[in-house]
Amino acid sequence: MKKITVIGSLNMDHVIQVPAMPRLGETVLSTGFDLIPGGKGANQACAAGRLGGQVVMLGAVGADEPGGVLLDSLASAGVDVSRIKRCQGVRTGAAFISVDSEGGNSIMVYAGANGQVDIPYIKENAGVLEDSGIVLLQLEIPLETVVFAAKTAKAMGKTVVLDPAPARADLPPELFAYVDYLKPNEVELATLTGDGQAEEHLAQAAEALQARGVGNVTVTLGGKGAFVLDSQGQARQYPARKGLRVVDSTAAGDSFTGAMAAALAQGRPLGEAVEFAVLVSGIVVTRKGAQTSIPTLAEAEAFRQGR
Repeated sequence: MKKITVIGSLNMDHVIQVPAMPRLGETVLSTGFDLIPGGKGANQACAAGRLGGQVVMLGAVGADEPGGVLLDSLASAGVDVSRIKRCQGVRTGAAFISVDSEGGNSIMVYAGANGQVDIPYIKENAGVLEDSGIVLLQLEIPLETVVFAAKTAKAMGKTVVLDPAPARADLPPELFAYVDYLKPNEVELATLTGDGQAEEHLAQAAEALQARGVGNVTVTLGGKGAFVLDSQGQARQYPARKGLRVVDSTAAGDSFTGAMAAALAQGRPLGEAVEFAVLVSGIVVTRKGAQTSIPTLAEAEAFRQGR
């Protein structure tokens, strides 16, 4: 099994439940509030770890209580947290998440210590990358760090997976050439391609990204499952399970990415990895929170068998 290095963010999620999202200037009363370990990088590391992967996390937290909670959460999922920085004088990153009665969410992120995940830190941990088979990245740490880490991993012959979230249109052209697996959702696909109707012609949008140097493109589509255009030009749709009661979609995309990476690390082909990832994210949306919603490998297998 290949080792997975996740380079990314760790945030404490402040999750508030509301009947409906407030409009500008509107005040609504909440029906619940929770503090839950999150952050795109940490969520993906947590998912890969709980699902059987050998995972090391690179990132940063503050020297505060939330930082300790985040490290404990990842460690409990089997993730190696020994290389995560504890930063003095800066708070641990935080996300402020509103979840409506339909399970939809709206998220605002404070970077905090995530901004300290810089190029010198990646250089200090080059040995971690060298020891890995898969390097997994997102966009909640400085962009220059993402580019440098992807370039370094690619030069080492590692498999690079990029979840281009939060969505941004200003990614350097060189970054795409370092990416073996790109995993946008439908909103991020539209942002990356500049095509507001990208979801209506997924193959053409994915081909446009491959023309920039990306190997495989996997697009998550919420309740519609996922679409894949592999490096050989083969396209396929993977439907989501029907009839799920959506409680909270937070971390659904992150769990998909972590599950896909875990399956790829086990040597499973892309199609099987995506089917597994769709299954896992289907479990996540039926539960509350980010890392609290991510299943173990045994739970995923039980869900697959309908138990």
